[in-house]
Amino acid sequence: MENIRTPKVDKVRLLDRSSGQRKVSVGTLYLSATHTIFVDNNPETRKETWVLHSMVSSVERLPPSPAGSQLILRCKDFQVFQILVPQEGDCVDVHASLVRLSRPEKYSELYCLSFNPNVNKEQRAESWAFIDLVADYKRMGVPNNLWVATAANSEYRVCDTYPSQLFVPKSATPTVIVGSSRFRSRGRFPALSYFHQDTLAAVCRCSQPLSGFSGRSQEDEMMLQAVMKSNPGSDFIYVVDTRPKLNAMANRAAGKGYENEDHYTNIKLQFIGIDNIHVMRSSQQKFIEVGEMRSPSMTDFLWGLENCGWLKHIKAIMDAGVFIAKAVSDEGVSVVVHCSDGWDRTAQACSVASVLLDPFYRTIKGFMVLIERDWVSFGHKFSHRYAHLDGDPREVSPVMDQFLECVWQLSEQFPCTFEFNERFLVSVHAHVYSCQHGSFLGNCQKERQDLRLRERTHSLWPQLWKVKGDFMNPLYKAELSQTQGVLRPNTSPYCFKMWKGLYNKEAKSTPPPQSPADFLSAVREESTQLEEELTNHQEKMAALTGNPITWEKIEVPRRRRGRSHRGPDPPTTYTAPNTRPTQDNACSVSSELANQKPALTPPTETRDPDDLSTCSDRESGVADLSSRSSSGGDYGKDPDLD
Repeated sequence: MENIRTPKVDKVRLLDRSSGQRKVSVGTLYLSATHTIFVDNNPETRKETWVLHSMVSSVERLPPSPAGSQLILRCKDFQVFQILVPQEGDCVDVHASLVRLSRPEKYSELYCLSFNPNVNKEQRAESWAFIDLVADYKRMGVPNNLWVATAANSEYRVCDTYPSQLFVPKSATPTVIVGSSRFRSRGRFPALSYFHQDTLAAVCRCSQPLSGFSGRSQEDEMMLQAVMKSNPGSDFIYVVDTRPKLNAMANRAAGKGYENEDHYTNIKLQFIGIDNIHVMRSSQQKFIEVGEMRSPSMTDFLWGLENCGWLKHIKAIMDAGVFIAKAVSDEGVSVVVHCSDGWDRTAQACSVASVLLDPFYRTIKGFMVLIERDWVSFGHKFSHRYAHLDGDPREVSPVMDQFLECVWQLSEQFPCTFEFNERFLVSVHAHVYSCQHGSFLGNCQKERQDLRLRERTHSLWPQLWKVKGDFMNPLYKAELSQTQGVLRPNTSPYCFKMWKGLYNKEAKSTPPPQSPADFLSAVREESTQLEEELTNHQEKMAALTGNPITWEKIEVPRRRRGRSHRGPDPPTTYTAPNTRPTQDNACSVSSELANQKPALTPPTETRDPDDLSTCSDRESGVADLSSRSSSGGDYGKDPDLD
């Protein structure tokens, strides 16, 4: 509170550009230790707008005008707020307060550590136990006679940015593990990320070797040989270096580099070409500026989209995941993945490959497990990359943003294969930045343990699980073979889209149209209500008559069309269901219930063949919504160093 110069300002005007409104609201602005709060003066609504300080990316103060002084708040989730303060002195105080409050200097200033709700220790411990990574490895079939758990890093002595529980090849001795760790940047030796039970191939992750121009390590070479031996069906492994080859070669001058195929027998080295964190940070900023253009011409928009290179980077990450997935599933070859330090591009490539390979990670719970494993557990630098604390701006980069966008791009190509919808991905993105929970604080497991986050904060995942109904994809069909199998996306340039649901939140003149997923959710909910009403009426009529009600079939004549009809014929019979509709038939049930009234006695009239109420949902276009499924530069030193 000592950083707040002016806690309250009256007669403030607010324009929330991300809400689609053009009307300016007049009200009172409050500054608290954790939030900026605007309360509308309208006595009928008294609408409140809360902005978490940790979500504020920048605060810009414009030159004063006769109407007052203006502030522009840009948030990390791409929302933009314009605030007009009548008095310049108040504006200066609010600006200085927000600049300081949005840049916390220590963890204790963050919301999740300053807010301590009345929850007992058992409930808090239970919330942190919601995600069990050991159970996920057991689901993969690990440990087994090929991969075993190692206690080498139980006290974080071998690698302080790795988790304490790791799985390594059975033939890898502690001496080999320690020797490999000493030869890898940050001590991040090859460890198991994903195991494919069908092919026995594995995805391992690590960091770049300290090879320089001629260095080598016998233990590291033995470690990669052990990875190969853990897959009996293959006589080589792929080593995927996610960096551009020129970057990897430049790191040799710093004593690092990449694997020498003359020293590592039975490996095939593959460079992918994902740019470093500096290129990505600059690219996203240019991408955001493209979305902020006022009434751009088509030429300006397309030129800006091409110039920022954002979708090119998304494609590179997707290509890395596709290569790894094909190697594991089609060739049955194990893959070792690394970048510079193995916590940015490596996490992206491994997690995208897991989504492609395993249907479990396309469910809500599975996606939570995937983030917890490949990002939280394996030491992605959340606090540095997403500016949780005031630090070096060169460490900030949208690494997680890109992974979430890759998943969204996949959901656009395969709309029936993901249990969650776009709203779930947007929510996860917001919580990565918000610091409302302890799940994404710190840079590694050891740091979180030192901060005692499990004792002082709450886990995000149980909170999202409680409202999972809001995140369900109505097109998801778990029984589809496409859903159960390996995804094979098309990575041609024309298949990548601009994610408007995340980035295009500014300057919307009209509210966005309802998405097909939201429309189908509404249809399903309405059909459920109609079914419940139908069941209630049936029970009441049975109680009045004393006889059970039976529904007789109604013959519906087919419509004859002059043109050919692609797809199934309209339904010819209707039988009122006695149970609630499933997701598969929700749309058709609601349409038939709305247009056909079942009779208690045989009908005496036939329907008009031209009556549109006899059309199926496929003819009306609702069912067709599920048919959309289809089969750089480097800024100087690579500091991932990454």
